[in-house]
Amino acid sequence: MEPLREDWRDVQTAVQRLTADGKEEKARDLVRDFHRKLCEIRVLDPACGSGNFLYVALEMMKRLEGEVIALLTELGETQISFITVDPHQFQGIELNPWAANVAELVLWIGYLQWHFRTHGQAAPSEPVLRDFKNIRNADAVLEWEKRKPLLDENGQPVTVWDKITTYTHSVTGKEVPDPSYREQVYNYGNPQPTKWPEADFIVGNPPFIGKGSILRDALGDGYVEALWKAYPKIPKSADFVMFWWEKAALMTRAYDSKKGIGTRRFGLITTNSLRQTFNRRVLEPHLNDLKKPLSLLFAIPDHPWVDTLHSAAVRVAITVAAAGNRTGRLLTIATESKANSTMDGQTVTFNDQIGKIFSNLQIGADVAGARPLLANSGLSSNGMMLAGQGFVVSKKQLTKLGYGVREDFDKFVGPYVKGREFNQVRDDNWVLDFFGLTENEVKHRFPEAYQHLFDNVWPERSVKKEKTFREKWWLFGRVRSEIRPALQELPRFIATTETSKHRVFQYLDAGTRPDHMLIAIALADGSHLAVLSSRIHVVWSSAAGGRLGTVPRYNKSRCFDPFPFPDQTESQKARLCELGEELDNHRKHQQETHPKLTLNQMYNVLEKLRSGKAIEGRDRKIYDQGLISILKDLHEQIDSAVAEAYGWPVDLSDEEILIRLVALNKERAEEEAAGQIRWLRPEYQNPEDKQAATRKTIEMDLGVAAKVEKSPWPKTLPNQIAAVREALSELEEATPEQIARRFIRARVTVVQPLLESLMALGQAEKIEDGRYAVLK
Repeated sequence: MEPLREDWRDVQTAVQRLTADGKEEKARDLVRDFHRKLCEIRVLDPACGSGNFLYVALEMMKRLEGEVIALLTELGETQISFITVDPHQFQGIELNPWAANVAELVLWIGYLQWHFRTHGQAAPSEPVLRDFKNIRNADAVLEWEKRKPLLDENGQPVTVWDKITTYTHSVTGKEVPDPSYREQVYNYGNPQPTKWPEADFIVGNPPFIGKGSILRDALGDGYVEALWKAYPKIPKSADFVMFWWEKAALMTRAYDSKKGIGTRRFGLITTNSLRQTFNRRVLEPHLNDLKKPLSLLFAIPDHPWVDTLHSAAVRVAITVAAAGNRTGRLLTIATESKANSTMDGQTVTFNDQIGKIFSNLQIGADVAGARPLLANSGLSSNGMMLAGQGFVVSKKQLTKLGYGVREDFDKFVGPYVKGREFNQVRDDNWVLDFFGLTENEVKHRFPEAYQHLFDNVWPERSVKKEKTFREKWWLFGRVRSEIRPALQELPRFIATTETSKHRVFQYLDAGTRPDHMLIAIALADGSHLAVLSSRIHVVWSSAAGGRLGTVPRYNKSRCFDPFPFPDQTESQKARLCELGEELDNHRKHQQETHPKLTLNQMYNVLEKLRSGKAIEGRDRKIYDQGLISILKDLHEQIDSAVAEAYGWPVDLSDEEILIRLVALNKERAEEEAAGQIRWLRPEYQNPEDKQAATRKTIEMDLGVAAKVEKSPWPKTLPNQIAAVREALSELEEATPEQIARRFIRARVTVVQPLLESLMALGQAEKIEDGRYAVLK
């Protein structure tokens, strides 16, 4: 109801604005349109039982409809539309045929009760009851073509013990399991996820069966195997209820208000095991998706629940989710009273938090909301994507291709480091990189190399679908022209693998071409390497970058671009520079001394050393070769020095680090909005000290990130009001001018009266200096 109520408030505000301007007919049109949309809202309960959730949804939407009709009457409407909120909008899926029939009946009883409460004894329109087929008797998560008995190799039916079946013991008189009873195992042909009907909102209380052997006992081996086959992405260790969560999440992430598709919100009551590891794996891909994330808007991780059927008290989790990257409200139990019986309710009080809710149903720092900083801009990129292995040659081959013979040939070749080799043993590979040359220039200046590419790259590239790959076949598929100028004059640069168990940063020499699975960072100062190698940055990158499967991923736009580097004093910078150099030299020296020693091996043993595990066997050899205790001490010194540079304690928890970094990101974004930019490489990024020009190009309100895409000004009045209210909520307090600047073609003369209408309806208040604030 929350989003519907918000929509209604926006309509009421628009009506107030229109009537104030003498536009009563337009005001009535707005209310009629809202009523029509309300009568088209679809609510789905995909485990509806006898219809309790749908009944409450109907009741609450009828109350809202009553307010709509009342306002229409107040506006002088004489002929109220015959359309109304009715049972066809409330859809359910229920496996039990008796419960499915009851659910449909319950909805009609609720609808008719509302009719007689509001219309007296006037009869409803004929026919009184209609078969809308809105309650479907079906399995809510699994469909199949045909179910057949599973046969063994001898053609005999496969059976298993039914542990649920009992018999009365002849001596004790107690009910005990009957091991002699065997249950038929079935094979489910072509199992598929059940297709749910389109719905604006999904609500429900899916069945609490559990997982593993409990699931098999309750549903049968054949069904469980079919379920896992239909949902290959859901871990086999996940609770049964998570199949409902997965389906609701997919429908909600597909929400598009303009196209009128997808689900606006879903809210489910599940077991409180939702936040445990095996169930969190279902939540995380949805919550952590970088392109189309899902956000938890409301959650109660652990709440008492009374199971009246089995006379048992259980614990549940409650989650509400919507598409987008948004903060939410988390309620945790502060106190709870004991119920006198399982039929009695319990009195509970809550602690209330606002923030980003993660898959463990805890509030954390809003890392995903951090903004890119201009200070870090233009300095990082994925490495080169060759799109043809013919570019790769050995150093021995270079001589045959013109190295040392053809003039300037050395400018177009360089060492090549692959992402998968960065933390492992590296091959001595080089690449032919003719960036900046035309095909004819390569052919005439370096004919041997041209022929090699024509023989080894052209056949592969000539059949590529992408036009650029075919037409510029002698060049890398992705030449990364955006990062090349930043790397050009540096003696070295920092690199890290995009996906890696251990987040390791290391210098690569100038001229080295990094593979596309490496992130190149155009910084050469040792202090920068130290900061990036510190626990503070590693904690940040792990939280910001997400994961590829279970492996942390370093996404440069999320991990590097928004990361606020410390503002160091000269002495702090000198110390960090010294430590960064020492770290890089130590690792490289040990690897040169022991050519088979890899960074992965060194950091695997380092993790064991940090956790207090015994270092023995093969690990002992790596410990000795890598001088891991010295490596550990270097990292501890770096962590301490970087914490000092930030002015923070060295023993902060991961969550405290993230909270402080998010706050610092916001502070830096505000500085940049005012024109103060702490460039990491000012001589490259801002060579002519164009602070004044920069200030002019990024002029915006404090509190907003330094680079914000303006939203288009909505066309309809209710949407304009919603946009103004949302902008005011984000800014906390603002002038009409500040709000207008957040939109394309929004005028102050239009925003001002909308703020006044919000104030008139108690949704905003005016404070000093002509500013407004949301009235909470």
